[in-house]
Formats: sequence, structure tokens, C-alpha cells
Amino acid sequence: MSAMTMTLDLHAPRFAWREHGVALGAAVALHLGLALLLLNLSQTSPLTPAVSVVMTTQLIELPAPVVAPPAPPQPVITPPAPAPEPVVAAPPVEQADLAYKRVEQERQEKARQLKREQQQRAEETRRQEQLARETQQRQAQEREREQQLAQARQAEADSRAAAARAQAQAEAEAANSQYLPIAKQAPDYPQRALDRKIEGECTVAYRVNAQGRVEDPQVLGDCHPLFVKPSLAAAKSFRYQPRIVNGQAVAVASVKNTFSFKIR
Repeated sequence: MSAMTMTLDLHAPRFAWREHGVALGAAVALHLGLALLLLNLSQTSPLTPAVSVVMTTQLIELPAPVVAPPAPPQPVITPPAPAPEPVVAAPPVEQADLAYKRVEQERQEKARQLKREQQQRAEETRRQEQLARETQQRQAQEREREQQLAQARQAEADSRAAAARAQAQAEAEAANSQYLPIAKQAPDYPQRALDRKIEGECTVAYRVNAQGRVEDPQVLGDCHPLFVKPSLAAAKSFRYQPRIVNGQAVAVASVKNTFSFKIR
């Protein structure tokens, strides 16, 4: 005889017990029938009256299972969505025109600024070139002026050299026809100089005219006052043979004569 174990789901709903009760009754009746049949077949002795077994079934209604309320759903934390890209609305037509005009004005202003800078650089270049030209011209003028001064100095030196040569030639010619003194008288020794025993020299310069006479005698240098008057008087008494130049008598200037006053 087999036994059948049924597991009741206490957590099933109430209407499911009714279905299981019907099935359970059918299964029990079937098993009882099979048991009786097997029992009859296995007995060889005279059958004794079978004791009828009455199986009483009772449906027990179990209380409905207490179903725990479902746990509240946990809030789902979702990461913040990225901020949407700002949508730049297209400017109206007037704003677009204003923006274009502003950009165009800025471009034109930059172009004018660039042009001004280029003009300033060009002006600075021209000014430097003009300054360089003026410097070169000034240097050329200074060189030319120095050359002119050098030429003038050279010409003056040549003129002086020519005059010196002419004077030297005239002196040479005069030396060839040297005038000769005809008469020279020594000056009188001053008495006061003799008394005081004063000695000295006195140089007199004068001009000999074409007739050989002395003109404009003058005392030169340091001459004692006592010797001035006799020296001038003696020079005026001199007579010379006139100098002849190219066949003519000429005057001779700056003739000098030194008188010596010494006591013997």
C-alpha cells in the first residue's frame, strides 16, 4: 500500500483549498478501492467478513495567510542629466546687419590704422634719407670750403714766396750796385759823458735819398740820452754815392749805422 504525501501551501489563496479537497477525496477513494482489491486477492482462507472502514474527510478552512505588505520601492537615484547646450537663437535681421556693420567698421578701422602706420614708417624713412642727404651735402660743402681755404693759403704762400724772391732779387741787384759812403764824420763825445766816464753805443736808422743825403734819422734800441743828439748830428752829416738801379739813382731805406762811444 502506498501512501501519498501532500504538501499544503498555506500561503495559497482560499479558493485553492476547495479544488484540493475534491482531488483529495477522489484520491483517497481510489486508494481504498485498490487496497481492498489487493487484500482480497492475497487471502487464501475463507474470506471473513470485511470490516468496512469509513474514512471521514472534513474540510478545514485555514485562515487566510497574512501577506506582508510589499516594501515600498526604493527611490531610484538617477544622475542628473547634462545641461542642454544653450541654443543661440539666430539674431534678427536687424541685429545681424548691425553686427556685420560693426565688424566691417572694425575691419576698416584696422585697415586705416595699418595705413597710418605704413605712412608713418614711410615718412620716417624719407626723413632719415633727407637727413642723410643733408649730412652728405654739409660734409661735401665743408670739404670744398677746406679745399678753398687750402688753395687760398697755398696761393698766399706762393704770393709771399714770390714777393720774397722779388725782394731777394732786388736786394741782389742792389748789392751789385752797392752805394758807397763818401763822407762819414764821427760824432763828438759829450763832455758830461767824459766827466762821468760813461761809455756806450747808439744805433741810428735813416734813409739815403737819390742824391746821397741822409733823411729822417732815428735812434734805435737802448741808447744813453747823452749820446742821442751827437749821434743824430753825425748821421745827418753823412754823404753817400747814390745807388744806381737800371741806370737810375734810387733812394735806399732803412740804412743803419752804429756809433760807438768809448774813452781811450
